[in-house]
Amino acid sequence: MISQADKTRIVEAICAAEAKTSGEIFCVVAHQSSDYRLVPLAWAAALALLVPAPLIYLTLWPASVIYLVQLIVFIAASLALSLPAIRFHIVPRRTQHERAHTEALRQFFAQGLHQTENRTGVLIFASLAERYAEIVADAGINAKVAPDVWDKAIAALIAGIRHGRAADGFVAAIEQCGALLAEHFPPGAMKRDELPNKLVEI
Repeated sequence: MISQADKTRIVEAICAAEAKTSGEIFCVVAHQSSDYRLVPLAWAAALALLVPAPLIYLTLWPASVIYLVQLIVFIAASLALSLPAIRFHIVPRRTQHERAHTEALRQFFAQGLHQTENRTGVLIFASLAERYAEIVADAGINAKVAPDVWDKAIAALIAGIRHGRAADGFVAAIEQCGALLAEHFPPGAMKRDELPNKLVEI
């Protein structure tokens, strides 16, 4: 998803940002947050349920033939709507964002951002298929910083994803997060790196 050269740029941006703060920044990019396998089946079932009524009223076909047509419609619709190019267009935007938000929270805990000494871990998460981005901050940061302060960084990340420059979006978000963290969480005398500086792809 992101070239090695761009990963290096992202790591360098994390190192530069963390040099000015006691906070820890970690980045995760997901190709997609869910495969949404059940959504095409739900749409196909809804289409198949609409088939019998017009056939009953407009034809003299026996029930067995109508049932066969209904079955064919369900199978054909399921296969067609399951194509990746179509599947993401039929998933409601709200559902996509809910799945991506859930994955962001899962990654926050899976990558150990809740285990920093002063609870100052920050996850910058993006899910490309959903064009979704979120910044998840730990309790130590949330106690001093309102969640909406991340909006500008999130907007920069989403803009980069939308224009096919995810790495640029990550670098911009890291720089903005670093500036906010430096303001509220300056580096301590015993500054140490508690989390690896890298971008994880899932």
